[in-house]
Amino acid sequence: MTFSVAEARFLAANTEAIAAVEPEITLTKSSVFADRAVLDKHFGDYARAVSALIAARRAAAGKFPADWLTDADAAQQATPARVAGVRATRLAEAGAQMVHDVTCSVGSEAPAFRQRGIAWMGSDLDMSRLIMARHNLGQEAWLAQADALRPVTSDGVVVADPARRAGGRRITDPAQLLPPLPDLLDAHAGREMAVKCAPGIDYSGWDGLVSVVSVDGGVKEACLYTPGLAGGVRREAVVLREVEERVTDLDDDTVETTAPQRYIIDPDGAVVRAGLVRGWAARHGLSMLDEHIAYLTGEQIPAGYSGFPFVEAVPLRSLKKVLASHGAGSVEILVRGVDVDPDQLRKKLKLRGKAQMAVVIARIGDQAVAHVCGSRVHA
Repeated sequence: MTFSVAEARFLAANTEAIAAVEPEITLTKSSVFADRAVLDKHFGDYARAVSALIAARRAAAGKFPADWLTDADAAQQATPARVAGVRATRLAEAGAQMVHDVTCSVGSEAPAFRQRGIAWMGSDLDMSRLIMARHNLGQEAWLAQADALRPVTSDGVVVADPARRAGGRRITDPAQLLPPLPDLLDAHAGREMAVKCAPGIDYSGWDGLVSVVSVDGGVKEACLYTPGLAGGVRREAVVLREVEERVTDLDDDTVETTAPQRYIIDPDGAVVRAGLVRGWAARHGLSMLDEHIAYLTGEQIPAGYSGFPFVEAVPLRSLKKVLASHGAGSVEILVRGVDVDPDQLRKKLKLRGKAQMAVVIARIGDQAVAHVCGSRVHA
């Protein structure tokens, strides 16, 4: 739920009381009546808002401090702190001295820029979000109520995070984002911009940099940077695991296509979404199973990643028999380039063994090939 202005003001004025009660609230199906009784006792007509706040805070773990005010939609949309740090670092390296976050919501981007010495201003149409941002960032924060499509500043880099969901569904058409990407670009024409988008949108026509970022294997966003912020790069994958790895379209991407070697490796999703599989493979001494399919193979798994010990490659129609011969009882299934539903296939296999295995199904040439492997191994 989103909060009314009155609810946002109540939450901001009662943070200590909410913090005192919050550990008692478990928000499970079995605790719903007990939770509501506690909240009604302490917060009366605002019990529902406090419950929603507690749920939203827990959903936002790792995105901003646990005592911040947020609603469910803002928590879902907010950028994880490590990803915001990547953006702030890029803008700092590009020489930015000020940014205007035109869709600031509850202020989740601000700390990353402040930590790098970049002045930050936030604006939003939703007054309840601005009230929460004021609480989160303090009285010194520059905040204004304004439409992202009606500029109220003329200097600095524009940062925007258009809403990427509507009616519970992810928006994949840039023209359907809220506000629409074309309108946003027109409104701030002539200024440097960084616009956060869903990783699955079609950004093939973008003139600047597309930076796809993942955290611990999960792709979080694609950020579009105007050419002045790109540093000559057009495509970039930033992989945040135990260490940060960055792959760009300027890297050497000379790789071979070979038969399976000791391991089969599925590259990080950011590398795949950015179209930089060849560059990542070249960096780590890997080769491709097929030049059109994003599965790699090599004698070693790159440090910090995982792979599958290769056993044998068989036609898809022979998979059930071969897995049975290896005593497979459970199997992780990965598919690219072949119309196969892993869940349906798993049911058809009817495995009865005890061994944990994996199958990497890919189109090799014009054939669907099942690569039977041992279970996932982490390097």
